[in-house]
Amino acid sequence: MTVPDVTGVAAAMQQAVPFARTLDISIVDVTMDGADGVRAVAEMPDNPAAHNHVGGPHAGALFTLGETASGAVVMAAFGDQLGRAVPLAVRAEISYRRLAMGRLRATARLGRPVAEVVDELDTGVRPEFAVNVEIATLDGTPTAELTVVWTLRPHR
Repeated sequence: MTVPDVTGVAAAMQQAVPFARTLDISIVDVTMDGADGVRAVAEMPDNPAAHNHVGGPHAGALFTLGETASGAVVMAAFGDQLGRAVPLAVRAEISYRRLAMGRLRATARLGRPVAEVVDELDTGVRPEFAVNVEIATLDGTPTAELTVVWTLRPHR
């Protein structure tokens, strides 16, 4: 697998997910993570219009940041499969750990090897795979954890 192009992934995410633009989420890094994994980093500025009743970002904004980072992983890892399958989020679980304040960073990592997922798709199995996300302040203080389970649904 080649090193993903952060500019291309960011542009694809901005086009495919207009709501990420609404929150001004940006993809700042996409890299290989180990032998056959992908890591993506997304950031969201502090925006008072997206705050909750205690002054931090609304839970939905945090979820969107994490889900967007997970989608960047999926685009980077499986963008070459889009001609035959569409990526879809199947389910997600988020744990809010502490109040998030200021600009936030979500770091997402693919939970399975890319080749393993593509092999399942090749055999006609609709693969499912997790993308694990940590959301933190820019100083590295964890604020939330998110797991998004994705699938690649073959075109009909």
